[in-house]
Amino acid sequence: MEQSFSINGKATSTLNNYLRCLAHLALHYKQSQETLSVENIEAYLYYCQKLHRTPSESFFKHTIFGLHAAYRVMGMEAKRVALPQIKRDLKLPTVLSQEEVKRLLKAPRYLKHRLIIGMLYGCGLRSYELCNLKLADLDFDRRTVFIPKKKGKIDRYVPLSKYLVRGLKKYLRTENPQIYLFNGQVTKGGEARG
Repeated sequence: MEQSFSINGKATSTLNNYLRCLAHLALHYKQSQETLSVENIEAYLYYCQKLHRTPSESFFKHTIFGLHAAYRVMGMEAKRVALPQIKRDLKLPTVLSQEEVKRLLKAPRYLKHRLIIGMLYGCGLRSYELCNLKLADLDFDRRTVFIPKKKGKIDRYVPLSKYLVRGLKKYLRTENPQIYLFNGQVTKGGEARG
């Protein structure tokens, strides 16, 4: 599966999620998923969905997607076809009014925290993208932020509002971060960065 994911440009985190869910399945039955019957798989999925003490929709979905991927790699099309289809949630997102956005941005006491919320909401950033923003990614002249490829494997530029530019400039003057935009972050090795 790792080779297939690498060749197809899929994220390592996705592979890890799938493998974790498949490991739970194997531990549940004390055997590998390729030896399990369709009935066993359905019983386990029902267990995950209804009976497990802490049911998680994402765990359930990752289990199905992991099985799809594993069966594809193992050439077990019949078992793959027998798996349930995951329907996309077609609910429209809740959009905040202008007044709600203003209240949200004014709620934190510190400028840094207001900017974090402003960047997440105003630039549409994922939390890990925000955490990994470097000073070099900011372009105040063009009013953009460069987001290096991660999810979807595409680099992108997102616009910065004039209010965010003004707040970021003030923040940079007062906090003086060195590499990363927001100080106080910790690397995987436990070292402080920024």
